[in-house]
Amino acid sequence: MAAAVATPVIPVEHDPDRCGSEEESRGAEAEEESSRQQTAPAAAATHSRLSKLPLARIKALMKTDPDVSLASQESVFIIAKATELFVEMIAKDALVYAQQGKRKTLQRKDLDNAIEAIDEFAFLEGTLD
Repeated sequence: MAAAVATPVIPVEHDPDRCGSEEESRGAEAEEESSRQQTAPAAAATHSRLSKLPLARIKALMKTDPDVSLASQESVFIIAKATELFVEMIAKDALVYAQQGKRKTLQRKDLDNAIEAIDEFAFLEGTLD
């Protein structure tokens, strides 16, 4: 048997400056809710606005791997976001070395220095040679 939980009821004062009745405000809330429900699937279906990289190109690159026959949109989007974050991280770390050289432009030597100095980028050693 479920126990009933009493919740306090807070009286709401009527605001004379507010236009419309309670029924009208409920109708407006219902319209807002239905419009959110209609746009949610469309927004969820298209990840391209959330990604800065072209998803079609990433999907094509993923399919160049012989082990990958199908790639879902979600997996393509995740790879795109991971790539963006990786590029952002290495660029920020390389920027530190550019600023030490009193420059604003990243150069290859800045990337080399970041790769050598940061253990997370050890797998990249020798790739720019």
